[in-house]
Amino acid sequence: MKQPSTAEIAAIFDRYAPNYDRQIGWFERVVLGDARTWVIGHARGRVVEIAVGTGLNLPHYGTDVDRVTGIDLSRRMLDIARRRATALGLTHADLRQGDVQALDLPDDSADTVVSTYTFCTIPDPQRAAAEAFRVLVPGGRFVLAEHGPATALPARTLQRLLQPLSLHFGADHLLRNPLHYLTTAGFVIDETHRTGRAGLTFRILAHKPLP
Repeated sequence: MKQPSTAEIAAIFDRYAPNYDRQIGWFERVVLGDARTWVIGHARGRVVEIAVGTGLNLPHYGTDVDRVTGIDLSRRMLDIARRRATALGLTHADLRQGDVQALDLPDDSADTVVSTYTFCTIPDPQRAAAEAFRVLVPGGRFVLAEHGPATALPARTLQRLLQPLSLHFGADHLLRNPLHYLTTAGFVIDETHRTGRAGLTFRILAHKPLP
């Protein structure tokens, strides 16, 4: 299966942007469950959100968060996110076009990195995990929700059958396990849970260890 390039992924999500909220909203209600509240509930201080998309997490950020820097490849997804931030009155949200595999941010500049349903489409999720590790302060948190291989064999078999179509049309890998990328990057895993139908959803809380 050919891995789409970053330019191809940006084009896919530019095309999906007008209907993205409705489509992902249905999928979260029916299959994945509500992981966003859990993820953003662990965000503190200076937050970097990788692949911020249309900004569906923005309404969940509370007073424990000082600043949100959201990065996304898709200009049209970011247009929606910026309108959402304006409607919410989020003056501390900086939403930028960029590649999460090469973050234009200094080392040790974030207290929390957030990722919700992004590692499935990033061409090189190991690079993205390494970048998250780099920009976090020692002791900083990485909080992630991601779909991955189901815990039930029949569901995993169906995922294998669907993956070529999912990758071709949506740049969406159905069988990636995000834990591997985080531990390889150097993160310490604090919590991991499997939720959603057939255990499809990973909820992971990790941190960058102190020197």
